[in-house]
Amino acid sequence: MNRTLRIGTRDSELALWQAHTVRDRLHDLGAETELFPVKSTGDLILDKPLYELGITGIFTKTLDVALLGGNIDLAVHSMKDVPTALPKGIVEAAVLPRANPLDVLVHKGLDFLNQEGTVATGSLRRKAQWLARYPLHQIEDLRGNVNTRLRKLQDENWNAAIFAAAGLERIGLLPEQHSPLHWMLPAPAQGAMLVVVREDDGEALETARALHDAATARCVAAERSFLRELEGGCTAPIGALAQPEGTGLRFQGGLFALDGSRACRIDKVYHGTNPAVFGRDCAREILSGEGAALMAEIRKSLSR
Repeated sequence: MNRTLRIGTRDSELALWQAHTVRDRLHDLGAETELFPVKSTGDLILDKPLYELGITGIFTKTLDVALLGGNIDLAVHSMKDVPTALPKGIVEAAVLPRANPLDVLVHKGLDFLNQEGTVATGSLRRKAQWLARYPLHQIEDLRGNVNTRLRKLQDENWNAAIFAAAGLERIGLLPEQHSPLHWMLPAPAQGAMLVVVREDDGEALETARALHDAATARCVAAERSFLRELEGGCTAPIGALAQPEGTGLRFQGGLFALDGSRACRIDKVYHGTNPAVFGRDCAREILSGEGAALMAEIRKSLSR
């Protein structure tokens, strides 16, 4: 390749870590690159919960515009932030090997768990699952990049906050006082990184495709298809996790009431060749039961 690939990224420490990882791997393949950091709308508006903003792709739209406008050649995203339907003209080039997909509780001691306490998170999914397990707790909204949220936890009179384990581990900020939340279903595609390019840029697509991990892509395809069929995104408490099990995939998915009072769950093993169709079918199974009524209730509550 004779051209220098321009890599677009958000400008947080975690996003830059991800972009540098992609840059380094592309350099190993002989490609020349340069980074173009930007601030997304989601990084700038920090005084409202994500579900109140009502903007699909709030962390990716700025980079979408730059990519379609020819200002960058590829963009690197945390895949859980990417809408399940990409903008016209943008395609997936590579899903990188997945890091730890779980959530983690960063805390100041665990004595509060079985009594009243305060836990911070900006995620409806995390809030719903936490309240289902610990109904006595108060949930405080927490926004900002990883560094900002860790500082706020230390400054506020809160007992704990919930983070994606992968983000803390990638930049070496996982505190000693933490507990993995094995019981909590993560966001679809949590821990995975995605590289996207313009649909008509065959050279960039071919170069980035060398970074693609088929095993991770298979898992996140099921999770994101499940999310798409349930019509979730940031505005609904939806979790999903697909992991290799033998020759197949074990898929766990859930739709949760906002207050944690009930949930619609599914847990299946899949041995077929089309995980996206399987994820869609799992969502339809939930919707054919109590899921449709629960989703209608969630939408009504969030529209007030």
